[in-house]
Amino acid sequence: MSAASTPETSATSSRRDQLLAIAAQLFAEKGFKNTTVRDIADAAGILSGSLYHHFDSKESMVDEILSTFQEGLFAQYDEILASADDARTKLERAVRVSFEAIHQHPHEVAIYQNEADYLGTFDRFGYLADRNTQSRQVWVTLIEEGVRTGVLRSDLDVTLTYRFIRDTVWVAVRWYRPPTPGSGGHTHTDVADQYVRILLDGISATGGRGGRSATVTRPRNPKASRT
Repeated sequence: MSAASTPETSATSSRRDQLLAIAAQLFAEKGFKNTTVRDIADAAGILSGSLYHHFDSKESMVDEILSTFQEGLFAQYDEILASADDARTKLERAVRVSFEAIHQHPHEVAIYQNEADYLGTFDRFGYLADRNTQSRQVWVTLIEEGVRTGVLRSDLDVTLTYRFIRDTVWVAVRWYRPPTPGSGGHTHTDVADQYVRILLDGISATGGRGGRSATVTRPRNPKASRT
């Protein structure tokens, strides 16, 4: 058995993941600057010194939290951009992938939304600005493709449309909470469906200038956005 697959190594990796999850929740709820190493250690039920066996600083922790999350998210965006789907389907999938991220990684999304500007002042987090640029390019590319192929209106201001989508989608992390049994709330899929309907068909009774009825087209493979 190789060293990489020993039970001891697996246990260490699992413990690191647990500590990162605890830190992510604290960073999201209290703010990165207001969260101390001792806060994280206390929440994990260990001494501060024990935390340093796994991480050398809270900066290293938030770095790993954000970089790992964003690698997964942008891999999904890249797959959408490279797919043979039509422009409307690509845009729908991108919206749904974003809501899946909010649902599955709410703390990571909240940290990025709240702390990216501050963290970006440090050299080690320079990649956050690169990711922001990459995110903009993803949405602009999808919108421009939609306009070019006639799926979206030709009179759209691409920059304003991008900003509208960005702000309306990602701000949802501030209010979205998964429904509990019997609560009657909306799942992230329900919310994504409504956003897609509003975004692509409008809110007027006729479904927009073209008079088209408001319909939502789901990707044929519901797991396609996860590949």
